[in-house]
Amino acid sequence: MECTVTWTGAAGTRSGMGFLAETGSGHMIAMDGAPDTAKPENGGQNLAPRPMETLLAGTGGCTAYDVVLILKRGRHDVRGCSVKLTSERAEVDPKVFTHINMHFTVTGKGIPASAVERAITMSHEKYCSASIMLGKTAEITTSFDLVDVA
Repeated sequence: MECTVTWTGAAGTRSGMGFLAETGSGHMIAMDGAPDTAKPENGGQNLAPRPMETLLAGTGGCTAYDVVLILKRGRHDVRGCSVKLTSERAEVDPKVFTHINMHFTVTGKGIPASAVERAITMSHEKYCSASIMLGKTAEITTSFDLVDVA
């Protein structure tokens, strides 16, 4: 797996903190920093997600992928899955994530809560490399709602 991240500056001015990532699969991800009112040349323009937001989003995608796949493999009628991630970071550099809560909302027909709980546990203990890696610095907690459709 590889990725190339290039500093774009602010609209080609070579100031600011914008970056463009090209993934090994050929997709592009824009990232930017927060504006810095004290030193505008050191800040971003808020034109894209922060790199740490992108890391959090990728972790959500990784674990949601697992949960859906595990439920589908269990022949459950899963129709939707979302995960809302909230996090806390250390106050001093390197400002790693110290706590992450993942709240899943799984929609389907006749899915037992035990199957959702099992899928989330399997993702976090065995399959989701992103959350397992982040779990080295952050306490990760999970919760879920199950919405049954007719």
